Amino acid sequence: MTTLTHSETRKGEKPVEPESAAKNAGRIKARRRSASIWIGRIVLAVAVVGGWQWFTTEGWVDKFFFGQPSEIWDSLVKLFTEGTAFGTIWENLGVTAQEAFFGFLLGTFVGVILGILLGSNKYLSAVVGPYIRIVNSIPRIVLGSIFIVAFGLGVFPKILLAAVLVFFVVFFNAFQGVREVDQNLVANVRVLGASPYQVAMHVTIPSAMTWIIASLHTAFGFAIIGALVAEVLGAQKGIGLIISQAQGTFDPNTVFACMVIIAVVTLFAESLINLLEHRLLKWRPPNRSEAQAI
Repeated sequence: MTTLTHSETRKGEKPVEPESAAKNAGRIKARRRSASIWIGRIVLAVAVVGGWQWFTTEGWVDKFFFGQPSEIWDSLVKLFTEGTAFGTIWENLGVTAQEAFFGFLLGTFVGVILGILLGSNKYLSAVVGPYIRIVNSIPRIVLGSIFIVAFGLGVFPKILLAAVLVFFVVFFNAFQGVREVDQNLVANVRVLGASPYQVAMHVTIPSAMTWIIASLHTAFGFAIIGALVAEVLGAQKGIGLIISQAQGTFDPNTVFACMVIIAVVTLFAESLINLLEHRLLKWRPPNRSEAQAI
């Protein structure tokens, strides 16, 4: 009598590789987990929105102050069909997105450059560091008022305020990322004759890129906040101006409608940043949280 090995099968049966079976089982488990997560998300959203609608309908929560989901939907429809006193919703959304986008780019560029320079040079860090901490301690709304007084109600002061908020998030991450670079690796590269530029391009920046990319997820949210706050302080167009007007007329539904619009824009930007992260850090093995993510 002979026994069948894993490579042998009975007549008429297809061979099943253990690795293939394990992969199929893993895919099934991943699909089930993904489905359970989406079900949980939908249930949570229905519970929050449905409870909100129910409480305001029954009068347990005053919809004059907290709005109502059905009326928020009506405000969204009105914004996209009738527009606002400052133009169509697309014009205002375009202005806010432009301010946030350019502020994000400017703040990220300056934050990365200064973070790498100060993180690599202890002398520059000692000289400039206290001044950066002083500026960081100034309330952002004060800077927004100064920018509007100095540069008017146009787009430029909104870009500046958004850039300031983005700068500190990116700067501190880039600075710490450079400080975390393996100094033995840097020393070995210098022994091999690498110039400071080559050390930065091939060792320092790639090593700090994980920290920098991680900061971008938070930074774009701060860019949106900077643009909105500056528009509330003074603007001719923008989502922040619509929110400011709705606040003045005690219209919480329009405020929440604008929040929904901004949330969609931010989630779209977040997806683009995720694509950038996967492209720039494709050499990095996935960590536990990424491996379990859907």
